[in-house]
Amino acid sequence: MTDASKSAAGRSFFVADLHLTDERPAATGRFFRFLQEQAAGADALYILGDLFEAWVGDDHDEQVAHETARRLKSLAESGTPVYFMHGNRDFMLAERYAAQSGMTLLADPARIDLYGVPTLLMHGDTLCTDDTAYQTFRRRVRHPLTLALLKRLPMALRRLLAQQARSGSESAKTGKSAEIMDASAAEVVRMLREHQANRLIHGHTHRPARHIHAVDGRDCERWVLPDWYLNWGYVMCDDSGCTLRTEAI
Repeated sequence: MTDASKSAAGRSFFVADLHLTDERPAATGRFFRFLQEQAAGADALYILGDLFEAWVGDDHDEQVAHETARRLKSLAESGTPVYFMHGNRDFMLAERYAAQSGMTLLADPARIDLYGVPTLLMHGDTLCTDDTAYQTFRRRVRHPLTLALLKRLPMALRRLLAQQARSGSESAKTGKSAEIMDASAAEVVRMLREHQANRLIHGHTHRPARHIHAVDGRDCERWVLPDWYLNWGYVMCDDSGCTLRTEAI
């Protein structure tokens, strides 16, 4: 269990894959309205990765980073805890920015008690085990030595490397089937079994839906979070269960 666990009556929100950037103001504006109109007063807000389009270190200087920190800090100070889990685009986000934003960092995966239901939270990229090329790249880029070297590079060079990585990722996707880049059902079942969870919530795949997986004779649900490109949305959970909302920005 993590101390992100919540048991009091109320509601909790889950978002992922916002990919905020100064170049995408519509998504940014929609997220800020969500914080004010939906998340305010909730038991908790969980951001399950890729809050930003790219994060090259806690000295990241996009205007959207500063304004997002201010608004998340305000939400946390108003009484709604904010939890953040790294995604594949913002895995370099560290303690300094988390503190500025009032966010608590979560490990991936994290198991919480969500209104009495053992729930597993993940970004979702490690579920895509059929994409072996990506998994190899992920292990290399997140190695402690690689991260230490990246943090020492000048900002301009880190930005260039991030841009090249995004371009390479988009090019690689054109040669892969949608199934390869989706979550593996076998890996989903393995994770639910290993962590003894009845529910899984994750992002990354940009395929919002609710799925049912049979695990050792019990039905477990998997909620996939939407991205915030042309559409936006979230999963909201309370003591009666979870619902998915997605609509056009």
